[in-house]
Amino acid sequence: MVRGFCLALCCLWLPLTATAAPAQRVVSLAPNLTELAYAAGLGGQLVGVSAYSDYPPQASKLEQVANWQGINVERILTLKPDLVLAWRGGNPQRPLDQLTSLGIKVLYLDPQNADQVAQALEQLASYSPSPATAQNAAETFRQQWQALKQKYHRQTPVPAFIQFGTQPLFTASAATMQSEVLDVCGAKNIFADSRVPWPQISREQVLTRQPQVIVISGGKSQKQVIEDYWHSLLKAQVIALDADWFSRAGPRILLAAQQLCPQLAALPER
Repeated sequence: MVRGFCLALCCLWLPLTATAAPAQRVVSLAPNLTELAYAAGLGGQLVGVSAYSDYPPQASKLEQVANWQGINVERILTLKPDLVLAWRGGNPQRPLDQLTSLGIKVLYLDPQNADQVAQALEQLASYSPSPATAQNAAETFRQQWQALKQKYHRQTPVPAFIQFGTQPLFTASAATMQSEVLDVCGAKNIFADSRVPWPQISREQVLTRQPQVIVISGGKSQKQVIEDYWHSLLKAQVIALDADWFSRAGPRILLAAQQLCPQLAALPER
């Protein structure tokens, strides 16, 4: 009877240890997931990545097995991964189901806010050869994010407009990480109340809400385009953030906040 009880315990224990075993060969299907993998200590296990996986620099040397056109399942199978990192909101589901049916572990990571970035790092700790690296990265990220929030809090937040493109004109609602970057820096997203995450809006809607700041992704040339777009219609300072930092839901979203916060802090409160 005792022997049977021990065997039962072993049967329960073995699957748990199997799922927690470090991954040996990993494929990432989105640039932000590639960044998360490296931050979690899985860079040495990556054997395939998606297009635009260019950070850290060594990621650009890895074979690309996915892009906007789809996922190359045949090539992924050739690489023999034991873990595939997928983005449920952006990767097509059918090839992911195919990989799962063939016995490959597919881990979905789709962080929607800063805390979920830290949670993703903690999830990856179970598969990392260095779990402490992932856990430390998550804790450091949380601490630095909270420090920014405390340092740059404003009694009266700066009204800010997140602008993507000009024709058509898009922005972000409160349901996005980009909006959270504004919030942590003491700004208020003027379209936070939009019902969809990425609403298309009109120029008139922006003018009605009178933002003090326009936040964009890009460099000096893009900043000039936006300034010319609004010309004399809107007196708002345009702040350009690094496109990869601001657009990717990964650890470097912290850098976007660190880039934005001091610039907003220099503005007078209305």
